[in-house]
Amino acid sequence: MEIAIIGAGNVAIQMGKALSEAGHTIRQVWSRTPAHAEAVAGELGAVALTELGKISPGADFYIFCVKDDALTKVIDCMPDTGGVWVHTGGSLSMELFAGRTTNYGVLYPLQTFSRRRSLSFAEIPLFVEGNHQETTTNLEQLARTLSRSVYRMPEEKRKKLHLAAVFACNFVNHLYARSAEIIGQEIPFDLLLPLIRETAAKLEEMPPLEAQTGPAMRGDLKVMRQQLEQIVDPRTREIYRLLSESIAETTKRNNMLS
Repeated sequence: MEIAIIGAGNVAIQMGKALSEAGHTIRQVWSRTPAHAEAVAGELGAVALTELGKISPGADFYIFCVKDDALTKVIDCMPDTGGVWVHTGGSLSMELFAGRTTNYGVLYPLQTFSRRRSLSFAEIPLFVEGNHQETTTNLEQLARTLSRSVYRMPEEKRKKLHLAAVFACNFVNHLYARSAEIIGQEIPFDLLLPLIRETAAKLEEMPPLEAQTGPAMRGDLKVMRQQLEQIVDPRTREIYRLLSESIAETTKRNNMLS
């Protein structure tokens, strides 16, 4: 397949590499920042562009890997190219493309991407949706060249999955950052890594409710009061209080049902 990538961020880099390694040809890479376009295009053997109007027609897929709040403006500036237009967002409707092109859809990778980490796309779940049955089938075929886990998923379910991912990934990582603030420079953050790895590994064998531990789950009010007293930052104290209440209430409700 011949593909143009619109965007040069983390998703564009990782997906572009995976597409290239799968034997697809990346024709062009667009970014409004010349250095970004040239860097990604250079890695993929593609032509770097900074003007959307210069994107060539005739590619099989045009993959939009841009920030959610920029997608509409980018689409408005796109020339008529033919091919299938797809975005990679978890919470955006494919209907953003309606009226601009005939065939369009979504190719959503459920993963967190960083420039400095290489990922195996074969392990990443990919979720596809197209505006026509044929478009969906074509997207599914493309996705299967990248990953062993490909699913058809309509917008309503995809948005719910993306919301769950925010809790499971973004919010959890923010709590790691809060943990690092609490221990400061006195204690190495690396000491928490075995705990973090085991917490994640348990979810391979049991549901999250069963894996829950800690003072809030046990109802250990004495320990919780002591820990709250250690927290200086008011917002961190509120996060601790709200999460502890949620854990306690969830545990109580689960015990009543079991």
